Amino acid sequence: MVVKSREKKWIIKEAGDPIKIRQLVQDLSIDEILAKLLVQRNISDANMVREFFHPNLSMLHDPFLMKDMAAAVERVNRAITGNEKILIYGDYDVDGTSAVSLVYSFLKKLTDNINYYIPDRYDEGYGISKAAVDWARERGFTLVIALDCGIKEADAVKYALSQKVDFIICDHHLPGEELPPAIAVLDPKREDCNYPYDDLSGCGVGFKLVQAYAQRYGIPFEEIEPLLDLVAVAIAADLVSVTGENRVLAYFGLKRLNEAPRKGLLSMIKLSGLEKHKITIDDVVFKIGPRINAAGRMESGRMAVDLLTSEDEKQAERIGRSINDHNNDRKNIDREITIQAIEMVKSAPNFKEHNSTIVYNPDWHKGVVGIVASRLVEAFYKPTIVLTKSANGFVSGSARSISGFDLYEAIEACADLLENFGGHTYAAGLTMKEENLPYFRDRFERIVTENITKEVLTPIINIDAQLEFKQITPKFFRLLNMFQPFGPGNPSPVFLTTSVYDNGNGRIVGGKADGGGHLKLELIQDDASYHPLSAIAFNMSEYFTHIEGGNPVDICYSIAENFYRSSIANIQLRIKDIREGKDTTI
Repeated sequence: MVVKSREKKWIIKEAGDPIKIRQLVQDLSIDEILAKLLVQRNISDANMVREFFHPNLSMLHDPFLMKDMAAAVERVNRAITGNEKILIYGDYDVDGTSAVSLVYSFLKKLTDNINYYIPDRYDEGYGISKAAVDWARERGFTLVIALDCGIKEADAVKYALSQKVDFIICDHHLPGEELPPAIAVLDPKREDCNYPYDDLSGCGVGFKLVQAYAQRYGIPFEEIEPLLDLVAVAIAADLVSVTGENRVLAYFGLKRLNEAPRKGLLSMIKLSGLEKHKITIDDVVFKIGPRINAAGRMESGRMAVDLLTSEDEKQAERIGRSINDHNNDRKNIDREITIQAIEMVKSAPNFKEHNSTIVYNPDWHKGVVGIVASRLVEAFYKPTIVLTKSANGFVSGSARSISGFDLYEAIEACADLLENFGGHTYAAGLTMKEENLPYFRDRFERIVTENITKEVLTPIINIDAQLEFKQITPKFFRLLNMFQPFGPGNPSPVFLTTSVYDNGNGRIVGGKADGGGHLKLELIQDDASYHPLSAIAFNMSEYFTHIEGGNPVDICYSIAENFYRSSIANIQLRIKDIREGKDTTI
């Protein structure tokens, strides 16, 4: 299953303005490397550093700066005071189900005439359908708040209006040419929206609606602050930028997640083995998020909302166990499909000459094709689309891109061959008639080839700074931790250290069932008496013979806390790439 990607290019970033770096070192008495990291992030004076290291909820923007917010708040209040039935509608992924859970949890305290609806991934697909509008109308709902979807559903919203069903859209995807005729369209990516931050998650937009309502009608912020654990989960799982307002929301959301999470998230934390850990963005991305996502992939996204809105601990644990079982099933299925997909790619004629990867099998499980696409990007490092057949007879699937290539734009150039599509620069979903697949495959490959460069097709590891092991002191690590929460826009710093050796305790861990071939190392540099640093290198077992022979390697890595089998954190190097050193002896 492990396929070694093409060799990665290491690029050391420019340090930044030396005058600003020296000034930070002088003003804050910090290590020069840390000052470089700050300047690289455009944090260049002491006041900016203090704000970066100590976020404050007062940094959140006024929600009424978002276009249509006043209209949205007024319509929600009219529905509540008029005893109308309100339906909270959202996508089936983590962002969507978190957003629905957040808005539902808030409004449930203000009205009993409320319910939620998550479309079925397989029968209905992404977005707002006419069938869902009919479902709402037949049950007497007159206001639908759509979250993490809807910005391109003009026809469905027009139909809803004809059925006397109003919509409020809370989305964060790029709008199409025509905005839906909703009562309010809340989307910071609208061209006519001057909101100061445009990379909120769908759940983040939902939170701004709640914040605005609370602000307008005198509800203390302390009453909505507990909702921030959901916002943090959505920010992490949807891979939006952890900068600006998102960083503030993620910071306080993680604080809530660690100190007083809602019962459903506590269930996920326990099932992920994180109850004694300090939970980070990475923990949500790799452990909590996939479990929540498994509900929509394998069963129903509604189960995720049931979990995240549960106020009963035993009920939350029961739903959590069921979702965890679905996640285990999902892992088995996506592992099997990934093996099949890799073999399909490798057996295709002239596959090495292709600049994109498109694989199709009508029998694959639709719920895992996005995960498989990500695995294929890791394996072959090309824009990738994985397709299967839907229950409605169409071919549908997920696409994933590589750094520097706009996948959405390439898919949009094939729009005439598609029934529908949507997504971002690096991730998208699409549906087409089966007879259009060969034409789509040829055109997509041509568009990728015309717009991609050899440099983009080479995986790059951006290195923040070169570091000696002796510089990794407790103070250095403590201050480095203050750069968190990490994520897109504020990644965990990557360091380069040359000529390091294993102390003799290194070993290969993990078998084929785990992806195979991980290295667990105890590394030293120069002085063999220096305390070794623990390191993990996933899927790099091919270097073990070289390392076991006492030979040096150069490594690039991030530094993290490791809580394995303990509530006490140890420093661990998470190796991103290895190169064999030039020396052959210590």
